Amino acid sequence: MELRRLRYFIAVAEEGHVTRAAERLGIQQPPLSRLIQSVERELDVQLFRRRARGVELTDAGRAFFEKSRALLADLDHAIETTRRTARGEQGHISVGVTPTAPFHPFVPRVFRAFRETFPMVTLTLEEAHTLELVDHLRDEKIDAAFIRTPLADPEGLTVTPVVEEPLIAALPSGHKLARDSSRTSSVSLKDLAAETFILYGRPLGPAVYEATIAACHAAGFSPRVQEAARITSTMSLVAAGLGVAVVPASLQRMNMDGVTFRHVKGTTALQSPINLVSRRGDPSATVRQFLLLVKKATKKFVSHQ
Repeated sequence: MELRRLRYFIAVAEEGHVTRAAERLGIQQPPLSRLIQSVERELDVQLFRRRARGVELTDAGRAFFEKSRALLADLDHAIETTRRTARGEQGHISVGVTPTAPFHPFVPRVFRAFRETFPMVTLTLEEAHTLELVDHLRDEKIDAAFIRTPLADPEGLTVTPVVEEPLIAALPSGHKLARDSSRTSSVSLKDLAAETFILYGRPLGPAVYEATIAACHAAGFSPRVQEAARITSTMSLVAAGLGVAVVPASLQRMNMDGVTFRHVKGTTALQSPINLVSRRGDPSATVRQFLLLVKKATKKFVSHQ
């Protein structure tokens, strides 16, 4: 049975009058009456009782009306869902983040803006080191990722620069450079040459690791290194007084007990970028909407710096 005939039947049932239904549908009354009669012949049931002032549904007609209205509502919902999905306004997206990326205000701000703009899209997050995220991206387990480490092999991927922030020193609060009120603004790497450097992320996300080693060499010394698996264990070791660390400036937001942060002077090389990486030519409209939103947010964020 044609959907048009169901819609016409529903209009007559709702109006309780063939002429008023015809006016609502923008057609003439005689062809509408004939259409209702053809539906009754096809079903081999009487759908309406004819009354002096209109029509009313029979029991069979009422059952057909309820099912027809539910069917068309489901169809309309399916059509709208399909259109929203095609526009990227409904669906699912999985985004990866390195352990330190969410501390930068840009990253949670982007996720919040995306959820507000596309409330019907399910957004899930996965935290891992850079190389793990890139593997998951290539395996299509995630759709995009905020990473800090430059990619040695970006084949098939698009890397979009987002923000860049300085690296700073994390010192035990009892350290003399942390307690020295005359040096509250910054320290130099040479001041830390005798310290143990707690370095994290190698080999899965070596950006900060390599930047720290390179900066120490440029300052004239090779650091004594203790490795940590993650940034949380790094900060715990610093708080325990077992060494110092170089971390992205946004980690000051942790406000961790036992740790004091100091800017590092005398070097411009200590920078930590955040890039967005995605699959080149991803057909998902939802992913395209996310990438576009990040691009716009980046321009807005940079303009307010």
